[in-house]
Amino acid sequence: MRMKFLALAAVALLAACESTPNDAANGANTGAQQSSVRPGSAEDFVVNVGDRVFFGLDRYDLSPEARATLDRQAKWLQTYGSVTVTVEGHADERGTREYNLALGERRANSVKNYLAAKGITANRVNVVSYGKERPAVVGSNEAAWSQNRRGVTVVN
Repeated sequence: MRMKFLALAAVALLAACESTPNDAANGANTGAQQSSVRPGSAEDFVVNVGDRVFFGLDRYDLSPEARATLDRQAKWLQTYGSVTVTVEGHADERGTREYNLALGERRANSVKNYLAAKGITANRVNVVSYGKERPAVVGSNEAAWSQNRRGVTVVN
């Protein structure tokens, strides 16, 4: 009976000790983590707003999820009015280099135009297309391709 009690106590103790590191590893927001990010910084933008939106195959129109992210970006950019950004347009590996450069530019311009419609002046937003030259995920499958069809807003 005593051994069962000790075993249960040990399991409970291990479970209690294990929860804090797992929460931090899973990205749980703690006061210490939030305070280390300087408001208005590039890190603040990535961590608290989101720096990328994703597109469908051969598409450059914005999904509802993309619009929600861009709404947060616009609000952040309105708060930090002196910040400029560059929107990078990316494509997956399929298609020619020229096609993907043009598609990446259309994607970046979709993001820029949406931000402009939300009140961000055009001279604060530059665009560049990398086409398929800078994949976020290496692989020749839909899981990789879907992560590479993106627009990334980078704080300058």
